[in-house]
Amino acid sequence: MAESSQLQFMWKQICEQAVKTISPISYNHFFENKGIEPIDIRGRKIVLRFTTEQNAESFLVHKIGDKLREAIVKCDNGLTDFHVYVEGSDTFKLDEEDGAEDAFQASPINKSFTFDSFVVGPGTKFAYAAAKAVAEDPGQTLNPLFIYGESGLGKTHLMQAIANHLAEHSPEKKVLYTTSENFLNGFIDSLTQKAGATRFRLHYRNVDVLMIDDIQFLKGKTQMQEAFFHTFNELSAQNKQIVLTSDRPPKEIATLEDRLRTRFEGGMIVDIQPPTVETKIAILKRKALDKKCCLPQDVLEFLANNTSNDVRALEGRLTKVIFASKLHEEPITLQLARLALNESVDETETQEDITPEKIVSSVCAYFKQSKADLIGKSKKADIVKARQICAYLLCDMLSLPLDFIGKEILGGRDHTTIMYARDKMEKLANLNERIAKEIDDIKNIVLKK
Repeated sequence: MAESSQLQFMWKQICEQAVKTISPISYNHFFENKGIEPIDIRGRKIVLRFTTEQNAESFLVHKIGDKLREAIVKCDNGLTDFHVYVEGSDTFKLDEEDGAEDAFQASPINKSFTFDSFVVGPGTKFAYAAAKAVAEDPGQTLNPLFIYGESGLGKTHLMQAIANHLAEHSPEKKVLYTTSENFLNGFIDSLTQKAGATRFRLHYRNVDVLMIDDIQFLKGKTQMQEAFFHTFNELSAQNKQIVLTSDRPPKEIATLEDRLRTRFEGGMIVDIQPPTVETKIAILKRKALDKKCCLPQDVLEFLANNTSNDVRALEGRLTKVIFASKLHEEPITLQLARLALNESVDETETQEDITPEKIVSSVCAYFKQSKADLIGKSKKADIVKARQICAYLLCDMLSLPLDFIGKEILGGRDHTTIMYARDKMEKLANLNERIAKEIDDIKNIVLKK
């Protein structure tokens, strides 16, 4: 569901354009007298609810639809079309999957990823300051902003903090956050769809801030680099902000074209260093607070001292300890923490009993889906959700390599697809109590098998 302030702002822009091309009688009837009203944005379409008499919706769609579509495109806000909804109508209905096959959807933004929730340490101080400067004054001095560092150190958090800051303080700005995988998929789809190339350009160039995560996956993809090169140039020429993240600096991205590398290096390049033990403890305290838990100091030190630098892995250990506390109905102690992590990562019987097959079968049973559908190509919303939760659990409970999960377990999928599913479900579990409960329920099923 689109944010109300953003939706109303876009609708006001559309009305200002529509009054120039639509006849006064039609404009007064549909727009001035609120015969239609915006209720949502799905994909690249604004959803308009009909409030006037029956059959007028057909007039809108067939008689002035092209002019309304033209007004929408002229607003230059990334929308390209409209969808009419009439309550109770079989023709003008609103399906749950409307827009689900839009090749150019943005990636979800975690509302909890803010500057306030980011724990700043010695290794992230400079990157944090740069990200905040971009959020407060996009398109000016730090453009493009290129953040690099190992996986799980906070690059995505900072990028989405920029998006959340702009949504709150500058709702008029069109912000697009996506991943290089989505950019690639959109580009490929644009080659096969009618008017796909135009829609692709509109989607990525009609923005005020473009943010692409994991840009290193551009390497070796010549055509996609060409598409991004032109997008980069057009946005840069208009002083639109570009923010990129990578697991390495531009000069170390193999097979990246020199013309892109020099443009990346022409902006602000900042790195994120691994957290110190003190920073890890501060992160654990913050994450525990978010989960409404309080951990003793000895447990915090144990978790911080016996983990990699990956903040996701750190949070995963915390989640396992909290889960063990709930499962055994015991308070969190150092002994419980040691037991919980031994059970999940050492050679105990419990861990040995957890297999990929058990996780897959448990997910299928819980969501009443067949294994063939789960690992197949279906894009139905309920199957996609089950598949993404399965990918998340395979990562969380077994710590298997992403490439192995994608190719050997989930139907030959690329590791970036598994990474996207893992990160998406991890974020949704923190935002949506129903998703969090479903994940916990399936974990219980797996552990009791």
